[in-house]
Amino acid sequence: MGIDIKEFQEKLSSGFRPWQRSFQFWVRAVDIYTGYKVFQVRVNFEKDVEKAEAMWERQHEHAADKVYSMCSDMGGFFLKIAQILGKPDLAPAAWVRKLVTLCDQAPATPSNMVQLVLENELGKSVDEIFEHFKWDPIGSASIAQVHRARLKGDKKDVVVKVQHPGVQDLMMTDLRNLKAFALCIQKTDVKFDFYSVCKEMEKQIGYEFDFTREADAMERIRTFLQKNNRKTPVKVPRLIGNAVTRRVLVMEYIDGVPILNLGDEIKKRGINPDGKMAAAAKQNILKSLTHAYGQMILKSGFFHADPHPGNILICKGSEVALLDYGQVKDLPQALRLGYANLVLAIADNDHTRASEGFRELGIDTLSLCSDERAELFKLAQVMFDTKLPSGVKVLQPFAKDSSIKKIAVRAFPEELFSVLRTVQLLRGLSVGLGINYSCAEQWRPIAEEALYLAGRLKVDEMKTRERAKAGFFRRIFWR
Repeated sequence: MGIDIKEFQEKLSSGFRPWQRSFQFWVRAVDIYTGYKVFQVRVNFEKDVEKAEAMWERQHEHAADKVYSMCSDMGGFFLKIAQILGKPDLAPAAWVRKLVTLCDQAPATPSNMVQLVLENELGKSVDEIFEHFKWDPIGSASIAQVHRARLKGDKKDVVVKVQHPGVQDLMMTDLRNLKAFALCIQKTDVKFDFYSVCKEMEKQIGYEFDFTREADAMERIRTFLQKNNRKTPVKVPRLIGNAVTRRVLVMEYIDGVPILNLGDEIKKRGINPDGKMAAAAKQNILKSLTHAYGQMILKSGFFHADPHPGNILICKGSEVALLDYGQVKDLPQALRLGYANLVLAIADNDHTRASEGFRELGIDTLSLCSDERAELFKLAQVMFDTKLPSGVKVLQPFAKDSSIKKIAVRAFPEELFSVLRTVQLLRGLSVGLGINYSCAEQWRPIAEEALYLAGRLKVDEMKTRERAKAGFFRRIFWR
């Protein structure tokens, strides 16, 4: 083929030398950040509320173009940044419209390099392994791309995940830059421990380059959900044979529609997107995801930590398939139980318990307002619950009147970042589906069970309805 993997990686890295990539990032990031700071000064002189809002919309559109260009041009880790920021409840609408299209838009690795990776990793030629192999990828993300294929002697298609050569060095460079930028932001503007968050992201993404670890995680979660449910709330792909290495992963093909295309699929089937049938389907989808995550986080502590729209398929009968187990988290028991306690505090609207929950989890805060307990509770809701406040369509966590401006988060445990990110992504999905609900309220029975089994909750402290309690105790004593 005229080129080997090592040569390809060297060419790739020479085109993106760390200092060149760092320079690109800082020029673009500082331009976007200072653009907003200058605009904030200018908009303060506009007293007309409607005109000020129109100015903000134009500013967001202008910045969205720049953020999109940076993420699209640089690729790598910045595609993950696009996934995090492209949420309808967090980022401005102009950002979401732009960034949501980048979920699976990473540049594809050329087919000759894909073939080399496959043959180097699996030790056989592609023709020896596969009956047929579709070289055009189904999707290409920041770390890998996926192809549809069929193994020799099999009757069902499989999905083959192949890692992009040289991508690890690029993404680690990006993360180092992001950590430095986070330090600058938290010292000059937003009083939140973003540096610890970035450190946890660096650790988690480092794991994603080993597909054998992903395969183990996928099997562990699939087995857990099957054992704990009569019918598993979400589909988890099965591994195929021995075709798993650090850079190649073969799994079953699941037929479904990406959740981002759900609206179009509903219309295609002649269903009224605003009708009862569509609403029921959306509620079932969200219920399935929420139930699965409640069990994973609170009951097991080991969970899929990347529920962005590109990783969710909707199958027949509104069944949900959860893909891509590169980012998983294994919470220490102390944090799992501490989070269960915070879930109950949020579900019960208990300000005192929420404050105690923050301290138990090691979240160090400093009040910058008079009504500390109320603002701390609001911050807990914003960070760890999916429900939007009444009348609010878009959260603006960094606005002047937001809780994060009134309560400084001086230290945030790195281990909790995956929980925080998962809840934020679930909220983004709920907003996208047009359903405002509280995951804390949905998770209350699971949190109670976790605390009861750990000896931290007594029978008379249970808050769920009597019927739910009876069902809970039947599960505990008769399973």
